[in-house]
Amino acid sequence: MGSSAQAFDSAFVGRKVLTENGFKEVAILVKDGVIKEIVAVSEVPEGIPVEDSGDLVVIPGLVDCHVHVNEPGRTEWEGFATATRAAAAGGVTTIVDMPLNCIPVTTTLSALKEKLAAIEGLLNVDCAFWGGVVPGNHAELEKMVTHGVVGFKCFLIHSGIDDFPNATEFDLRKAMPVLARLGVPLLVHAEIETDCGESHDSPSEHLKAEPRSYAAFLESRPRQWENDAVRLTALLCEEFNCRVHIVHLSSSDALSIVKEAKARKLPFSAETCPHYLTFAAEEIPDGDTRFKCAPPIREKENAELLWKALRDGTIDFVVSDHSPCTPELKLMKEGDFDKAWGGIASLQFGLPAVWTFAKEKGHSLEEVVTWMSEKTAKFAGLYGTKGKIAPGFDADIVMLDPEGSFVVEKKNVHHRHKETPHEGRSFKGVVKRTYVRGVKVFDQGVFTTEGHGRKILEGRRDRVATNSR
Repeated sequence: MGSSAQAFDSAFVGRKVLTENGFKEVAILVKDGVIKEIVAVSEVPEGIPVEDSGDLVVIPGLVDCHVHVNEPGRTEWEGFATATRAAAAGGVTTIVDMPLNCIPVTTTLSALKEKLAAIEGLLNVDCAFWGGVVPGNHAELEKMVTHGVVGFKCFLIHSGIDDFPNATEFDLRKAMPVLARLGVPLLVHAEIETDCGESHDSPSEHLKAEPRSYAAFLESRPRQWENDAVRLTALLCEEFNCRVHIVHLSSSDALSIVKEAKARKLPFSAETCPHYLTFAAEEIPDGDTRFKCAPPIREKENAELLWKALRDGTIDFVVSDHSPCTPELKLMKEGDFDKAWGGIASLQFGLPAVWTFAKEKGHSLEEVVTWMSEKTAKFAGLYGTKGKIAPGFDADIVMLDPEGSFVVEKKNVHHRHKETPHEGRSFKGVVKRTYVRGVKVFDQGVFTTEGHGRKILEGRRDRVATNSR
């Protein structure tokens, strides 16, 4: 190559680096936080700092495009400083923040600007942003896209907080033409509550009568709610040619609708989460509200069908849906599944949880990285700078011991609060070091560079083709 040392700031060398052509022994040459060249180790110019991964595997940092950070307004639930530390410790170098449960919710340009001002200097990894679709805010959508939002989230059922009301079909018909013209996706929390009648033994009444029963909670949010919502959004996706994405898909019954939409070449996609893949309803103890989320964790047989859909591409990728709250809101002493806040704290443990179970099922680490980095980066419109170790991409690098194991204990949880249903589980896949744009932010339990993360506000890299002029 004949490159001079002045052309690069640093080099990362490793025997097992995940490149576009699989695992190779190579050197990654970096300048200003960007990968410039990938060369043989013998071609590293003299005089530049070298980070040697030794026997560790080198993978691109993960892109978790479904994270509820809750700041400003509910920073006591989770804030950007703690969430992005946990991300770095879990090998996640980019998050995309959801428009709730912060105050104000991110459904207007002014609220977005308020959030951006509040988090200045707090990020330890990079962060892009989703906006929200709620009744009556369709005039705000283009303003938020112009300011860098990469897409919009909506709920078809009560979101859990009154200041982010659910969208009706009427509201979607107002918003989807705008989003289609702007070339950004609509992310849908796909549950539509159907009337169970006034019978005293309806699922919701059953849960009120037995609030500690996980079976009663599961019954109170039936698969049919998800299936109906996915079916409706597939029809609207076709009608408006608007990109639609089903977040945290839980019901395996809805997979046939997703598969059919894809077979018809609709711009329709779906994600699932580690908790749906690695937990099973049969194993959840009554009263353990750490497991409460919506849609709920379903049966083991359901989880196996989600794995199959991930394998065949019906489900596109895996994200955490990190949705923490204060321990008090989980009502763990009461064990009340009816009244406890629903959400799984999991940002730090997505990679080891998925890798541990994927490995047992015969999947490769390359597949896991595709599901949790490359495809998530593409979905969030960040691919080209995020999601791969290749020239032109940011030097977001994770050094991983894929065979090393650890037990999730409160002392090694870096979320703001330590409660997580993963506590006590033994996982393979120990993140040793994490680099964001070439800068080491995490090193074997120590956060080495605070505040290095940046806000990603350039907008989607894939919008050009669909942008109206």
